[in-house]
Amino acid sequence: MDIKRQDLTARNFPSAEEDAQIAEPPHRYTGPESAYRLAFTDTDFLLREELRPVRMQLELLKPELIQQEQGIESTIVIFGSARILPSDEAQRRLEAVQAAGADAAALKRAEMAVTMSRYYDEARRFSEMVTRRARTMATPVYVSTGGGPGIMEAGNRGAFEIGGRSLGLNIVLPHEQAPNPYITPELCFQFHYFGLRKMHFLMRSVAIVAFPGGFGTLDEMFEALTLIQTKKSRRRPVLLFGRDFWTRLINFDLLIETGMISPEDIDLFRFVETAEEAWEHLAAEYGFDLPHDGKGEHVDDF
Repeated sequence: MDIKRQDLTARNFPSAEEDAQIAEPPHRYTGPESAYRLAFTDTDFLLREELRPVRMQLELLKPELIQQEQGIESTIVIFGSARILPSDEAQRRLEAVQAAGADAAALKRAEMAVTMSRYYDEARRFSEMVTRRARTMATPVYVSTGGGPGIMEAGNRGAFEIGGRSLGLNIVLPHEQAPNPYITPELCFQFHYFGLRKMHFLMRSVAIVAFPGGFGTLDEMFEALTLIQTKKSRRRPVLLFGRDFWTRLINFDLLIETGMISPEDIDLFRFVETAEEAWEHLAAEYGFDLPHDGKGEHVDDF
């Protein structure tokens, strides 16, 4: 009698997925009051207040495991306002305001939106530049954004338009924030906890690039600077796009004058104005544009 040989590596127990598929409760125990469901398929149970530590662990693990599977080792993180428009959209809105004969305040806001739209274009070009150059690297670098509109969209769009991959780390907000359409689907994540989202921004980042933004951008940028300043995180380039914006917004000289930061803390970041200038700084920091020997090692020209 033929007996099928067993595979030495066969599972000794059913997988959680298999049990989840077969563990349909008898009709008497299908109601919402029933405790029959498997714990890991019971959403009501997982959402209990006492399960917060488990949810935090899951939110840390899911993006981590997926990025490992997708081969994501290094990222360049782009922060910036969700409200900055593409230049063509900003121009259309300005023309609509002008045609409607809106008041001076509305006209000024529309004109400012056109001025600020240059940052959308720079973020898009910078992302395209990073994605294109990274293809020649032994360890590719991927653009990572907050996954929403504005500067985040521009970052993902630049990679998408040349056939590259990029990450989007979305956050659940009271007002709807759908992921922008340019994120690589298998690298599009959603977070409940701001803290874990920011942790994932920094875990693989080799550079932080901050465009003009509001409270969210300031929160992300200052957390990164604080971690670097206190040596809780390794030093890496922090590039601030738009010297005029940042120096009008934050009086760095006053912070030094009053002893709130040390003079050398100013060296933790650098102002840049264009995608080319930002790339040149990163290339100088990491030797991105030096020839390689095919094994990821740089080859000097002398």
